[in-house]
Amino acid sequence: MIHGLDANGFRAHVDVALAKSAQRAALRRATDTIGERRAKAVAALPGWEDLRERASAIKADVLAHLDRYLEQFAERAEAAGAQVHWALDAAAACAVVERLVREHGEGAIVKAKSMLSEEIGLNHALEAQGWHPLETDLGERIVQLAGQTPSHIIVPAIHLSRGEIADLFERELAVERTENPVELTAIARRLLRQQFARASLGVSGVNFAVAETGSILLVENEGNIRLATSLPAVHVALMGIEKLVPRLADLEVFLRLLPRSGTGQHLTSYQSLLTGPPAAVGQEGPRELHIVLVDNGRSGLLADERARQTLACIRCGACLNACPVYRQIGGHAYGSVYPGPIGSILTPQLAGVAAAGELPFASSLCGACRDVCPVKIDIPGILLRLRARSQEASDRPAQINRDGPAFSLWAWIMERAWRYETAARLARVAAPLALGRSGFARWLRGRIGPLCAWTAGRELRRPAAQSFRDLWSAGLEYEDGGRDG
Repeated sequence: MIHGLDANGFRAHVDVALAKSAQRAALRRATDTIGERRAKAVAALPGWEDLRERASAIKADVLAHLDRYLEQFAERAEAAGAQVHWALDAAAACAVVERLVREHGEGAIVKAKSMLSEEIGLNHALEAQGWHPLETDLGERIVQLAGQTPSHIIVPAIHLSRGEIADLFERELAVERTENPVELTAIARRLLRQQFARASLGVSGVNFAVAETGSILLVENEGNIRLATSLPAVHVALMGIEKLVPRLADLEVFLRLLPRSGTGQHLTSYQSLLTGPPAAVGQEGPRELHIVLVDNGRSGLLADERARQTLACIRCGACLNACPVYRQIGGHAYGSVYPGPIGSILTPQLAGVAAAGELPFASSLCGACRDVCPVKIDIPGILLRLRARSQEASDRPAQINRDGPAFSLWAWIMERAWRYETAARLARVAAPLALGRSGFARWLRGRIGPLCAWTAGRELRRPAAQSFRDLWSAGLEYEDGGRDG
């Protein structure tokens, strides 16, 4: 179960998202910036592709032997003083946390950023019992104040402008309005520090867990995770069962891939490697460390060798930043806590095709997601398989009418080279009429079959002035002045 799932409303959500021109512009700017930083960070690291291969192999090994690694991790974690809890689904995971809050929650409940907590609806479950968990990650705190859900795996408030955040702080926190990012951050930090000081229980996610040592690793840039997991007397770590790596040495691979893929950094500002509760060995920190191992549909993916590679995801968000669909519509349109390409394959597999059958179609299959994935998940391949499953389970006929006039015309053109070349030349001549911004061009696009829907939410690229065949015939030259003979 994925909390708040509304993936079958995808088409309606898209219409709403496409109407928000300011949000679309903000998404493009933000994802362009992150993408450029990633490209520079990757280029500066020799052997990037080798690292991707190693990471992919490590995760494949873990998923093929997950039962053995889970048992090893639980044994080593408990030997180090941690308490391990097993949760089959979202309800069981929330029940564990609710019990711990009842036992230890006389103070505030502070939360570090955790996609798994969003997946199981932990905040909603705690609030239903009269508790008020406080998000301490700045982006998560912003969307919590707004009564929204994150729209990006790494940058939860990517859809909100600086002005919208300023209005939100003024309204919800009763502070003087400012759009200065430094001042906005200072306001949030000042108010959050007060809550850290009186917190009795801290909740976090887990980036990676080490089977060899029973350790968990948390990475961050803000320092709030360190506070949420060290100041309260009890630390509860929510961990998807797929988060394991076999050996401590394996972390070296992922700590080079994750920050570069996620934010374009060479290394995150903080890495916290926790093995048991620090107080158990006389150090400062929580007296108790509880690790909640959550399945929630994950074990159902393990039987299918191709499908289970979905669980190799390290939640870097690179596929979102590269995806032309996500960059236009944002995260909320997916109706799931997991948006973008990874959400389009993870959500239907965790929740079932019946609950999220439209999401595999939220892709142009351009392959950009596969190219940037640090663990080489074949997202387009899995999307195609899920599309087939969705179509098989649906009463709707396939959208392509192979007996219709459009398909028949296309087939006729593709039968002969001269027909294809003639159609391409005509398209280059007619393109300025159809793709312009004049009233006539808009009128014409509205009457040319599939172009009506296609151009409602995107712009068509103009054809090149010359085809490749024409360039070749004219003597296509390389930079060294030579020609392939």
